[in-house]
Amino acid sequence: MITQALTPRQIVSELDKYIIGQHEAKKFVAIALRNRWRRMNSAPEMQAEIVPNNILMIGATGVGKTEIARRLAKIADAPFTKVEASKFTEVGYVGRDVESMVRDLVEQAINMVKSQKKEQVKTKAVQMVEDIILDALIPPIKENTAGFGHNTDDYELNQKTRERFREKIRNGELDDKKIEINIQQNAVGNVGIAGPGLDEMAMINLQEMLGGILPKKTKKRKITIAEARKILFEEETSKLIDMDEVKEEALFKAENAGIIFIDEIDKIASRGGKGGSGGPDVSREGVQRDLLPIVEGSSVTTKYGVVKTDHILFIAAGAFHVAKPSDLIPELQGRFPIRVELSSLSIEDFYQILKEPRNALTKQYQALMQAEEVQLGFDDDALQRIAEIAFFINSEVENIGARRLHTVMSHLLNEFLFDIPDVISANAQIIVTADLVNQKLANLVKNKDLSQYIL
Repeated sequence: MITQALTPRQIVSELDKYIIGQHEAKKFVAIALRNRWRRMNSAPEMQAEIVPNNILMIGATGVGKTEIARRLAKIADAPFTKVEASKFTEVGYVGRDVESMVRDLVEQAINMVKSQKKEQVKTKAVQMVEDIILDALIPPIKENTAGFGHNTDDYELNQKTRERFREKIRNGELDDKKIEINIQQNAVGNVGIAGPGLDEMAMINLQEMLGGILPKKTKKRKITIAEARKILFEEETSKLIDMDEVKEEALFKAENAGIIFIDEIDKIASRGGKGGSGGPDVSREGVQRDLLPIVEGSSVTTKYGVVKTDHILFIAAGAFHVAKPSDLIPELQGRFPIRVELSSLSIEDFYQILKEPRNALTKQYQALMQAEEVQLGFDDDALQRIAEIAFFINSEVENIGARRLHTVMSHLLNEFLFDIPDVISANAQIIVTADLVNQKLANLVKNKDLSQYIL
């Protein structure tokens, strides 16, 4: 169910923790997300009528289009899938068909719901796994087995021994010990059937059907307790989870909370708005026409059931350097009523990106070095200089936005990362100053042929 009830301002505040600037884009996606909650809490007869306002983001690479959509999905606890429009081909050609994006979304929803269900049954599953491992180590003795070589004292001793070993298992003391257990195997592998009319979906459904009919096979394996714990946990949670319930919840989540991000939509726009009598423009328009029913609202068959796309939120994005949004076919343009242009990043934006977000590159490198017990710090002047260099390189060669910071930071810190821990030992402290930045990146700035530094 959709339980997310953050206000638009709260959603923007959450996005601000990870993405610098682009307030207008954040505002529009925040409204779109809140509208989903509003729809689910509106009068039942109106819920089917309220359609999402899909969004078209226009902006150069690396300005935050994908990150905004991805973070939005995390805030909403919603299934999210990203696809590249240029990977799709018109029906009848070799390549991915547009319906595959909906199938990918459903897979994401299934995984999300299964993870939530696993957490709910985790305690019980762990107990069952412990019992199986314990039975392999210390087979249980049944009470009242007098006459079969056992008495009450044997039973009590067996129980005490099992409890001691249960503690050892929980504490990981026996992780390296090997035991022999039965492990389930798939009753059917890849079905070797092919031919006209048997597409990928049909093959998947055939395999699942046969897998459900044929009995599960088991195989005895001798493995460590650590390995056994992982394998058995998956088996036991699968037994405890009702897959019909998972499918039902996942389909609801995909239909009502799913977000599909279509990147590079400008790559399928016909140049100048009109295709010729043949060639790539015709194929591009064909892909647009295949996308249209999915975005408009249609039913897509997946291996988990039929999914209606009417209330899935579609966010499309493109740089539109060559083509323009108006070069998309009119029907598709009409399905993305909200258009927002993302601004190019300034030196100040780069500086803020290095300093403020929770996942800032500076914090990532600090975490990497902290793993080796080395402290990494940055002066403010150093961050300012890194921002200036990244901005300069973007202006000299292709502008790849914030991704340029990865290039610059890598060249700045790779030598330190190589020297740890052989040359730079634990408890050392590295402070990055503006002078150090100038020294390490001097060649990067001077070299006009920067092709080797382009990501």
